[in-house]
This record gives sequence, structure tokens and C-alpha cells, in this order.
Amino acid sequence: MNPKVSIIMGSTSDLPVMEKACKFLDEMQVPFEVNALSAHRTPDSVETFARTAKERGLRVIIAGAGMAAALPGVIAASTTLPVIGVPIKGMLDGLDAMFSIIQMPPGIPVATVGVNGAQNAAILAVEMLALSDEALAERLAAYKNGLKEKIEKANKELAEVKYQFKTN
Repeated sequence: MNPKVSIIMGSTSDLPVMEKACKFLDEMQVPFEVNALSAHRTPDSVETFARTAKERGLRVIIAGAGMAAALPGVIAASTTLPVIGVPIKGMLDGLDAMFSIIQMPPGIPVATVGVNGAQNAAILAVEMLALSDEALAERLAAYKNGLKEKIEKANKELAEVKYQFKTN
């Protein structure tokens, strides 16, 4: 089984956030790999990873990083694969990381999800892959339908909650 998605984080301390992406990809039956690479501490390894990602069969890269958050942009600079950046909350509630990831120069785009939004990054990656994989598209549609059903059930339960001045 060869990975289609790579999940990269700057440090294993990011795993509690990035694990949500791992769980979603696992649920969707998408082969993936997980690695820790640092744009600042292992720049040569990051560049090698990015330059060889496509030839290794990867289709999408999810890169999580906090603080200066250079990792997604450094990867995007060395590959033509789509890169999804996950800003990780650290300093300044993660806004520093978010700004670092979204403010890429022209020609080096990085799709960016919200702070600690690794699950949304995985959903976006699956949406990309599902464009050419009908079985995956069906699993994704079932997942999204489940979200709808969950909210409809919650709303029905909420209708049963009684307050003196509640009108519905």
C-alpha cells in the first residue's frame, strides 16, 4: 500500500493536533504517511521530501506548523503537489502561524485551514482525491450525510428541552 497523502509536522509535539487528520484519512481508507520534518532544523530533508513526493506517488501534502510556520511554504516551494497548511496554536493563539502560512508569495500557494484544523485539512485532501476516485467520493458523501443527520438529530433533541419562555 503506497501513501497518497503525506502528513508532515514540524515536531512530534504537533501530533495531538495532526492526529485528527490521521484518523479521518484512516476512516476514509486513504493510505497516508506521517513524518516530522522541520523547515528550520532539517531543511535539507524537507527539500528532499518535497522534491521527491510526486515521484513517490503522493497526491496531496498536509503540513502542520506553529509559530513561524515555514514548513508548508517551504514544501510548496519545492513541489507541484497541492499543499494544505495547518496552523498550530502556540504563540498568539496560532494567529502567527496562520499568517505565516496564508501569506505566501505569488506562485507558491498553500491552501490553509483554521488554527488546529487538521481534520478539515484531511477532508479537503479527500475531496481532492475523490475527484478521480468514485469509491472515495461515495465514502466522503456518506460522511457528509452523517454530519447532516447528526445535526438534525441534535435539533430534534433540542426541541424537547423546555424553558418557561422558550417559544419552539
